[in-house]
Amino acid sequence: MLNRFGCCLITTLTALLMTATPARAADEILIGHVASMTGDTATFGVSADEGARLALDEINAKGGVLGKQVKLLTEDDRSQADEAKAAAQKLITRDKVVAILGEIASSRSLAFAPICQESEIPMLSPGSTNPKVTEVGDFIFRACFIDPFQGTAVAKFAINDLKFKRFAVLYPVNSDYGVGLREFFKQAVTSMGGEIVEDLAYNEGKDVDFRAQLTKIKSKNPEAIFVSGYYTEAGLIAQQARELGLNAVLLGGDGWDSDKTITIGKEAVEGAYFSNHYSDEETRPEVKQFVDDYKKKYGGKNPDAMAILGFDAMKLMVDAIKRANSTDPIAIRDALASTKDFPGASGAITMDENRNAKKPAIMLKIEGGKFRYAGTVKPD
Repeated sequence: MLNRFGCCLITTLTALLMTATPARAADEILIGHVASMTGDTATFGVSADEGARLALDEINAKGGVLGKQVKLLTEDDRSQADEAKAAAQKLITRDKVVAILGEIASSRSLAFAPICQESEIPMLSPGSTNPKVTEVGDFIFRACFIDPFQGTAVAKFAINDLKFKRFAVLYPVNSDYGVGLREFFKQAVTSMGGEIVEDLAYNEGKDVDFRAQLTKIKSKNPEAIFVSGYYTEAGLIAQQARELGLNAVLLGGDGWDSDKTITIGKEAVEGAYFSNHYSDEETRPEVKQFVDDYKKKYGGKNPDAMAILGFDAMKLMVDAIKRANSTDPIAIRDALASTKDFPGASGAITMDENRNAKKPAIMLKIEGGKFRYAGTVKPD
């Protein structure tokens, strides 16, 4: 009697253990996505995920890849580095994904890139621009330009097109993205004969009053202020600058790309410029098709740059699986590394020797409450 009970108990426990771990369907390929679906920079993660899922619809409608459908598993990191690490670990150990997309924010990509590298799982960031991200190792890639180019592009546009010479810088001291972008902008300005008249810091996610820094900046009378952080602070900084009578033109990077910049900054961000990965006013057929399809899927919502980068990242990853003719992570890594002239909606993508995408930067101007195309800066 006891033996029969023991056998039943073992059988029951075995069944429970088998159902505790999500099973991978034989006809599915699992790709993970670490994204800030909630938290301070939630628009980044939501947009990237929407773009990736738009691409997924197209991919699976055409039969998927290697005769299988592709499934995207998204883990919310809540805009926190520790949560990003935990999310990547779950996707790799629990879900057994063959590759991971994400993150947009460089600090969070840097938090979990070592996990992907150690596990030998290819990681493709749609939008992390800090150069340190891909320096983690040979399994780490990105589908966007990097900050040495972005910082230089903003400086070139400000000096050559806007004819500015005197700049102040306001940067988030606790952000890998903001610190790096600030440094590359400063280097480019100086090398082109411009002058940095003030360079001050704030704490991202903590500071909401920037008047002390802005008062110091006002005393130096700059023509422009480069704010190298994210949209969460950019709008507040713009408002407080105008309240202080500081009318210098505001400049930023791709971290400004969110409707929240205008929602928070209102009229204070009018006339500001920032670098980005695309403009919905571009006339390229790839852009027009992407914008039309995105609006159709998401109820008329206009896609931002993180959406098109998520779209391209998903397509690029699936293309690498197709070229590898395998779901083996090492084979996928090798295929990603050999990417040349991939026809992305945000522009052709070629991976350089450091697994970074070489692409132009688009300059946008905030005008009439909208992001207007202002110019293109091509990589040298």
